[in-house]
Amino acid sequence: MRFAQGFEEIEPTPSVVTVGAFDGVHLGHQALIGQVVAMARAHGWRSIVVTFFPHPAVVLRGEIPFYLTSPEEKRAHIARLGVDVLVQIPFTLETARIRAAHFVERLVGIGMRALWAGPDFALGYRREGTLPVLEELGRRYGYTLHIATEFHLGGRPVRSSRIREALQRGDVRAAAECLGRPFSASGEVVAGAGRGQRLGFPTANLSIWPEHALPANGVYACWAELPEGIHHMAVVNIGVRPTFDQSSERVVEAHLLDWTGDLYGRTLTLHFMERLREERKFPSVPELAAQIHRDIARAREILGAAPLPAYSD
Repeated sequence: MRFAQGFEEIEPTPSVVTVGAFDGVHLGHQALIGQVVAMARAHGWRSIVVTFFPHPAVVLRGEIPFYLTSPEEKRAHIARLGVDVLVQIPFTLETARIRAAHFVERLVGIGMRALWAGPDFALGYRREGTLPVLEELGRRYGYTLHIATEFHLGGRPVRSSRIREALQRGDVRAAAECLGRPFSASGEVVAGAGRGQRLGFPTANLSIWPEHALPANGVYACWAELPEGIHHMAVVNIGVRPTFDQSSERVVEAHLLDWTGDLYGRTLTLHFMERLREERKFPSVPELAAQIHRDIARAREILGAAPLPAYSD
């Protein structure tokens, strides 16, 4: 897949296009993008996904971002769907002021012959480019508009907001059902306080992009993926370590089962499979250690029955 950061980098070739934030690249996004790829291949055209960073809500409404995927993760997931070109447009206030017809002209300028969109899609300044407007512009500029059916799971539409809500509950299973894969987060291993080592459970402290969404505080059974693609069972704690001197900020600590070696400076990707329990304060350190032993035993049961899907990065 080719990656571009502006329309000026794309030569005009007959193309099928879709436009959106695509945060998480969940099952609904995958279904839409799959139709783009299938149509492009059927016609011998090129498939193009146009996305934005930062998320428009950050720029327009000042919302605090908690992305389900980093830009790099999103790129990898979209590439796996067979897309030919991903265009990431920097979203600024200037971008927000682009009129719908002008944006469509840019898409036509790179060869758009068909535009795919979801049922509530709108494009351009103040969302003026509604589906009827885009259909009318299609007659003017020579492209066809195709509306994808909203993807439902369990009788409810699959949306990025639904996944964030599941993560806020710590329900990583529900998040995975909507994503079509385990929820993941990556970070560099940095030095911590060393308490895990002294307890007999050495942990890798991860420095995760601050704008990346994380599950609710608690203890999780995860697969920890090393850069070379090796996976280890892991027990991961997210929280403020209340048994000790409570941290002022959330930390992510991963204890890799049956691992020996130095992880400092390496990148780990955590694939969250199931929540084991909430984070809580224990009356003593020995009681905490006893609970960690139980957490490890339970994680082995869960992960032994839930191998990581082969498509995970």
